[in-house]
Amino acid sequence: MNVTVFGTGYVGLVQAAVLAEAGHRVTCVDIDENKIERLKQGHIPIFEPGLEPIVKRNNESGNLSFTTDAAAGVAHGDLIFIAVGTPPDEDGSADLRYVLAVARTIAEHMDRKKYIINKSTVPVGTADKVREQVTRTLAERNALNLEFDVISNPEFLKEGSAVADCMKPDRIIIGTSEHASEQKMRQLYAPFNRNHDKVIVMDVRSAELAKYAANCMLATKISFMNEMAVIADRVGADIESVRQGIGSDPRIGYHFIYPGIGYGGSCFPKDVQALKTTAAQLGLDPKILNAVEERNHSQKHYLLKKIQQRYGQDLSGMTFALWGLSFKPNTDDMREAPARVLMENLWEMGAKVRAFDPEAMHECERIYGNREDLQLCGTRDSALSGADALIIATEWQQFKSLDHNTVRNSLKAPVVFDGRNLYDPLDMAEAGFEYFCVGRPQVASA
Repeated sequence: MNVTVFGTGYVGLVQAAVLAEAGHRVTCVDIDENKIERLKQGHIPIFEPGLEPIVKRNNESGNLSFTTDAAAGVAHGDLIFIAVGTPPDEDGSADLRYVLAVARTIAEHMDRKKYIINKSTVPVGTADKVREQVTRTLAERNALNLEFDVISNPEFLKEGSAVADCMKPDRIIIGTSEHASEQKMRQLYAPFNRNHDKVIVMDVRSAELAKYAANCMLATKISFMNEMAVIADRVGADIESVRQGIGSDPRIGYHFIYPGIGYGGSCFPKDVQALKTTAAQLGLDPKILNAVEERNHSQKHYLLKKIQQRYGQDLSGMTFALWGLSFKPNTDDMREAPARVLMENLWEMGAKVRAFDPEAMHECERIYGNREDLQLCGTRDSALSGADALIIATEWQQFKSLDHNTVRNSLKAPVVFDGRNLYDPLDMAEAGFEYFCVGRPQVASA
């Protein structure tokens, strides 16, 4: 099938590459000329395991192409994905200007029936707005005889495993009331639907809400567990034991109940905020969503409070080693990352930071530039050199095995603040460390 994807960001590029890998002929359209030229040369603008070889392979085979020519993109695709950004507006609502701009572009250039597919995360009712924009633009062209349908097809990709999630989706939600559109979408996703039927068809508005509801539910699980960790601190319980105890209940499960220092990234913070705004605009008070957001904001200051309890309010002259900058492992994405809150607060209190992350170093440099109080180090061990303590903000695999001797000999004092509960408190105490983690009792060092 001939497919066009508007937007070469995280969602658009991964979806386009995987559809091309399945044999569809895919054209990606973006207004960023530099990004398009780099993609043509095989340079991927994001870090995502497994994505680069798929893009290169399908670009070379001709199944995947890149262009800034919107008219050519519209002419190519029978199915056209809208996968552009929906950043939060000043009031927290999703900004739809880019989505509606693409809708207008499609209507300006289409010359036959088009299936317009909303892949971007958008508020309930966006499909109606896209439909209105396309209809209005066709009317300006005196081309209302041209048929189209607007379909909701939300993505459920996790950064760090997006290619695998796209290749082997656990469900494919299609929002449409038209039989022809359902059949087109089933044909498109047939290569990913062979093991068992993963397609769930519903009305457009339900599909739009399903995306927000899914992300908000996951954010709720995280915030709930983080609140339990705070309670565990006060009552002297071990949150890791609590996690295992409740996770063994199949009604709860083990996913998304790991305590930590808050969620970040491009989805959860934005989507919770957007659904809150939608509810408020409808005259509703989203009490649970408000609490989820409040707990997450507070949790990003959790380790800072422990640092203050240990060293006081004035950290002038101190240096902290920081392992992890991205909001989660296997990505270079630092949007809403807890590490950013930590660093910025440490700087305000007079401290310096020596940071290392396997993938997010360039992103950190792009965000913060050159600062006297930030040194980006080439390895995790070099970040330790001369630091007063180690802080762990991201649970990268290479951080999970700790060389006690190297860490102890590199730091001025054997002190570790672990925001991801990577180590056993008893083991750390026996190795001579002061070990502060999330919701676990501190064990006196040997």
